[in-house]
Amino acid sequence: MPYLLIRTNAGVADTAALMQAASRLTAEALGKPERYVMVSVEASRPLLFAGSADPAVYMELKSIGLPAERTADLSAALTGLVHETLGVPPDRVYIEFADAARHLWGWNGSTF
Repeated sequence: MPYLLIRTNAGVADTAALMQAASRLTAEALGKPERYVMVSVEASRPLLFAGSADPAVYMELKSIGLPAERTADLSAALTGLVHETLGVPPDRVYIEFADAARHLWGWNGSTF
């Protein structure tokens, strides 16, 4: 049920490794089974931030029951991941968090 989108104007040398690391981090940080985590990476996309085309990242993390009190920790962890793997400075990262209602999240032909 958690979905993480990582969109960046930077190139990604190993997309599979980034997605695997992001999947593990997301599952652990949310305390949810990794088998429900979906990660998508869109690299080398046009992205302008603060008037500059320097490397930047925009992420979306959506999950049922996303704890509002943990978003600061999630922000630090996800920002650290893209800083470490892509070299994008933390001040060039935006993250949008969304708590999805169970009836608005479909899976396996039903909803949660």
